[in-house]
Amino acid sequence: MQFKEIVGQQAVKQRLLNTVKENRVSHAQLFLGPEGSGSLALAVAYAQYLSCEDKQPYDSCGVCSSCRKYEKYVHPDLHFSYPFFASDKNDTALSFIEQWREALLANPYLSLDTWRGYLQADNKQANINIAECHQILKKLSLKPFESAYKMLILWLPEYLDKEGNTLLKIIEEPQPNTVFLLVAQNQDQILNTILSRTQLVKIPALPYNEVRSFLINEKGVPAQTAEEAAYLSNGNLSEALGMLHQETKSYHEAFLDWLRKCYGNKGLEMMKFVEAIAKAGREGQKNFIRYGISYIRECCLMMSGAANLVHLPAAEKETAQKMAAVMTLDMAEAISEVLEKAHYAVERNANPKILFLDVSLQIIKILHFKIIPKGNQYI
Repeated sequence: MQFKEIVGQQAVKQRLLNTVKENRVSHAQLFLGPEGSGSLALAVAYAQYLSCEDKQPYDSCGVCSSCRKYEKYVHPDLHFSYPFFASDKNDTALSFIEQWREALLANPYLSLDTWRGYLQADNKQANINIAECHQILKKLSLKPFESAYKMLILWLPEYLDKEGNTLLKIIEEPQPNTVFLLVAQNQDQILNTILSRTQLVKIPALPYNEVRSFLINEKGVPAQTAEEAAYLSNGNLSEALGMLHQETKSYHEAFLDWLRKCYGNKGLEMMKFVEAIAKAGREGQKNFIRYGISYIRECCLMMSGAANLVHLPAAEKETAQKMAAVMTLDMAEAISEVLEKAHYAVERNANPKILFLDVSLQIIKILHFKIIPKGNQYI
């Protein structure tokens, strides 16, 4: 993985390059960024650059022996640790290394849900167990085999429970030329004892325009589809790529039609909607609700006098202006909260017919009867 293959993040790339040029490579770094921002890809590209035998000013060479091994994730001095679904207490990340390489080669913007699909997860809880911690200690007690550096990329350290304290000493005082790159999404869920021993590298979510351009120029996606996926993904490239495989990619008209039915309190038509959305599948339902949350947020921006911050295609912006004219901020906030709870319920396999009927009735109360749930009023 080279820096040039990663979408955007120019400032972060330059910062990482500067640490090498100025000989300021910290032995323990935390790449902190939201899902789909490219934090894992950046960690791999940084590790490849550190190990490259012919470093270029702005990237690894991509052709030396080290780079070729890194491209396949088979370099003997490159080690990965990640959450997995153990069937035995002695399982370690090495038990799933083939699946890991396959998943990472297919999508360097890997999400935990995507990773789960490569494993027979069933209902098991993902974690990084004590056996894996001992395996890390064993691997990193050795000197580098080929490269100047021995690299460990630990993806999602949030899944280290108290067992993570086993790694404190080696993180604080590692073998010479050993580099830890922790790739995380939620700082609050990381053990404070580990957090305090790492140098933070903050990675922002990708801007709308960069996601849109990537989908159009690199993936050949039609402009309208790319715009909607970029908008819905909210800077999550992994989510945007996943949406391209959904059969239904346009949610704008469907969402507006739903709100109109709620506004008019049209019961029979509402039941037809519930029947239709129940057949859309879990991912389709989640994307539909996610679009609704984002759309209502844009309406709130318009009502607040911040129309210049709205990122909607022209046709959708026009309908959002009309929607903002018939809603108050209190109503928009209440609808948004209802949709947030619905998204949470869909993720946990709620019955879609019961769920969407209930959500529809709540939105009818807000839009048609102007009843705002207690606690949703602005002060």
